[in-house]
Amino acid sequence: MTRRCVPHEDVLQRALRLRLAPYRGQALEIETYDLDAAAFRDGIDLLLRLFGARRPVWRDRSGRTEPGRPVLAAGLRIARELARDLPRGWLRHQRRVRELARTVNREVRPPGDRVLFLRTDHAFDLQAGGSVGHLAGVIGALRELGRHVEVVSSDRLPGVPEDGAFHLVPPVYEPVRNLPELPMLYHNRQLLEYVETHWEAWAPDIVYQRYSLDNWAGPALRACHGVPYVCEYNGPLVWVQKHWGGRGPWFPKLALAVEELNLQAADVVVVVSDVLAEDVAARGVPERRVVVAPNGVDTEAYRPDIDGDAVRERYGLGDAPLVGFIGTFGPWHGAEALAETAVRIEARARAGDEAAAAIRFLMIGDGIRMDAVREILNAGGADHRVTLTGLVPQEQGPEHLAACDVLASPHVPNPDGSRFFGSPTKLFEYMAMGRAIVASELEQIGEVLDHGETAWLVPPGDPDALAGAILRLTEDGALRARLADNARRRAEAEHTWRAHTEKILAGLERVVGGEARA
Repeated sequence: MTRRCVPHEDVLQRALRLRLAPYRGQALEIETYDLDAAAFRDGIDLLLRLFGARRPVWRDRSGRTEPGRPVLAAGLRIARELARDLPRGWLRHQRRVRELARTVNREVRPPGDRVLFLRTDHAFDLQAGGSVGHLAGVIGALRELGRHVEVVSSDRLPGVPEDGAFHLVPPVYEPVRNLPELPMLYHNRQLLEYVETHWEAWAPDIVYQRYSLDNWAGPALRACHGVPYVCEYNGPLVWVQKHWGGRGPWFPKLALAVEELNLQAADVVVVVSDVLAEDVAARGVPERRVVVAPNGVDTEAYRPDIDGDAVRERYGLGDAPLVGFIGTFGPWHGAEALAETAVRIEARARAGDEAAAAIRFLMIGDGIRMDAVREILNAGGADHRVTLTGLVPQEQGPEHLAACDVLASPHVPNPDGSRFFGSPTKLFEYMAMGRAIVASELEQIGEVLDHGETAWLVPPGDPDALAGAILRLTEDGALRARLADNARRRAEAEHTWRAHTEKILAGLERVVGGEARA
């Protein structure tokens, strides 16, 4: 029987919207990253059969396959999880979070040189993006600064060696694989059981966790072992789920309680922007425990002398003035604004502007806003002007950026009117590449970059202003060179991952280095 291969994420999104009719009569092979961490498996099996699809087969990246459950078995499994495991799991984790909250003021010993680094996100198979660069950058910098780092991660991390100090603890979504968010809560227990079996051998004296939704492993280890806890807090994830993820958490009060626990338990809360620092201060975290450390860059991996000619040849770009963008096409990245800008450039070209006619765009990456970008380009007749590369592995990012003359960071404000709290990693990569930058003058972006000195800044979400800035930069080689040189020097002097990590260690030493935690 010939089976149609469909990604797990695609069929899951269709199932959540009850739009599975296109699969009627089809035999499906559902591709997922890991069978043990495939969410809503039985629910998908049940809905597919109810919509007339044949019984699917599940296959993961390792080649393992399992047949989908029959309708009755899937229904009984879902009913059991809803009736028994949902209330039991919710109450268990709510009690655990409350217990840990009572340990927040317990004193910890001074930090040492052995770090346990926890990456606990349930985002799998990430090959590129800001989080990929951040994780590799901080872990590498800790080691460069003489710290011994044991990494415990829910997935493989590009740029982080898988040696004897790397420990993969992938989540197993049992017994609650058909329930929202509870698998993330249950993963706490899996992580802690693994860490406890190795604690004595590792002997860590710092726990560093990149905070993720519903994870309280860091506070639990602090409470049990009395070691300082560093919480890397990259944003209010409950807010992110609601405004950028399509809907908020299913258990918002519990998710907020976990977020508050991490902030209050941490001896140092690391944030990437002043906006986030103000946010955590408003939530009761003392100012002395907050370290503001904007994102950074590996200035050896991203540098001006990298040759981008092969990339230009690969995409048939010749010697055209080229505007580059790299990202995961998230709602905050402004990819649609750049697509609108390409449409504006196309309109000028059709009106006889020869400078505009020569410009091409290279948009590197992929993500949830890609369909919107394609629609804008097609509707505006600018699709021929823009090359969409799709996902590019992190290590290939520098050569793609090197192919460009101007690099764009067209970020847009938050949709609810709240302040933009990000610290775009691409910004620092652009600076290190020694290319002219055009960027939105938005919160930290406008603080890191100086208009007319290290970049050309424009109002956020203004395609006309962005188009005008691009035309100016592509026509003025001297201006491009001056902005590029200044940006590179600034990146080397202030924005390396080593400098980022030194701030964190200095903050930790200030808070718990030889004195009790306030």
